[in-house]
Amino acid sequence: MIIFYDAKCALCNKEMQHLKQADKQARIQLEDLNAADFAARYPEIDSAYAMAILHGKNEQGELIYGLDVTILAWQTVGKYRWLKILQLPVLKPIANWVYRLFAKFRPQISQFLSPMLTCDTGQCQLPKNNTEAENGK
Repeated sequence: MIIFYDAKCALCNKEMQHLKQADKQARIQLEDLNAADFAARYPEIDSAYAMAILHGKNEQGELIYGLDVTILAWQTVGKYRWLKILQLPVLKPIANWVYRLFAKFRPQISQFLSPMLTCDTGQCQLPKNNTEAENGK
């Protein structure tokens, strides 16, 4: 499985690193949408759309999106099996709506949870030095 994610998103990066730690059989490949050669290696992926909605490829090479990527990823590493309930017909529309809401506001959520981050461009990063952090830049 391949997951295309924004490594500059603090929450996204933390989740992906947690996932990789659980990936004892190395079945998940992480691809940073910000990599200089991303478009050349993955021309089929619209990076702007992938920044808005999580993209992945399953074992068959089919593109999957949003919460389906997260659920498949955790199933692949054998963790959080309870997430499968989010795919039940009654819950799936609600879970997908909540995911889209989270995705839309992930820079703001990242900054709220990690105030040291700057998120002016829609992506977050740590300040270059402590002086900037102290001055709130």
